[in-house]
Amino acid sequence: MLLKYNSLSLSWALIILLLSLVAGDSANIELDYLDKLIHILMYSILSLLLTVGLKKQGSYPQLRFKAVWVSLAICVVYGFFIEVLQLQIPYREFELGDIIANTVGGGVGIGLFYLIYKV
Repeated sequence: MLLKYNSLSLSWALIILLLSLVAGDSANIELDYLDKLIHILMYSILSLLLTVGLKKQGSYPQLRFKAVWVSLAICVVYGFFIEVLQLQIPYREFELGDIIANTVGGGVGIGLFYLIYKV
């Protein structure tokens, strides 16, 4: 049940990973604020999908109860993990601003969850 309801969030996480690990020259975004807005957008979608999936699954009741915090934690840890991986990619670097944008995006996704589902 857990995988059934989180297949979209896992797919989206894979898309984020692939886009984040593209070599730097081909993924160069000139406007710094645009880069951060993209991070916020990507992670807000991830957070929303994770929260919905964790709330709908029934295999782990404790995850249903703590879905909001778990999805936010996953976004923060996953974003940090990708930033560390980027240290190994040419023309890519670890950016604290990206981690902050990922965290903000996770919060925006949770806010969207509450707006949509009015929990």
